[in-house]
Amino acid sequence: MYQSLTIVGNLGGDPESRTAPNGQPVTNFSVAVNRKWKDAAGQPQEETMWMKVAAWGKLGENCAQYLAKGRQVLVVGRLTIDKKTGGPRLWQDNDGVWRASFEIRAYEVKFLGSSGSNGSADSAAEAAPAPEGEIPF
Repeated sequence: MYQSLTIVGNLGGDPESRTAPNGQPVTNFSVAVNRKWKDAAGQPQEETMWMKVAAWGKLGENCAQYLAKGRQVLVVGRLTIDKKTGGPRLWQDNDGVWRASFEIRAYEVKFLGSSGSNGSADSAAEAAPAPEGEIPF
């Protein structure tokens, strides 16, 4: 079986890096993926879906170094499921409301747009995924 998910969006905040218990670096960031369309009455509609991303190893280090809030990225990876439910990861917010989040374990992250004014695109190399069972958040 094979699973691959590709998204393009903008970072909602600066990446956060840490070292996992196994000693491997991991960088986490959220990506806003927007969808625009016109409804049956011709009125413009828009929705934003937030995806959490975990980039491990050298890929994560590159993301931590070069990405910042607002930067556009293309992420290729696989969905991480909640092992208890088989669906999105479930969690409770500070107000006690249950939430669900979609999370991607990144295999590739391409830096789109520009971090400066030269208009060039940067790219991070592919990286091996983290060992199963490691939760990067």
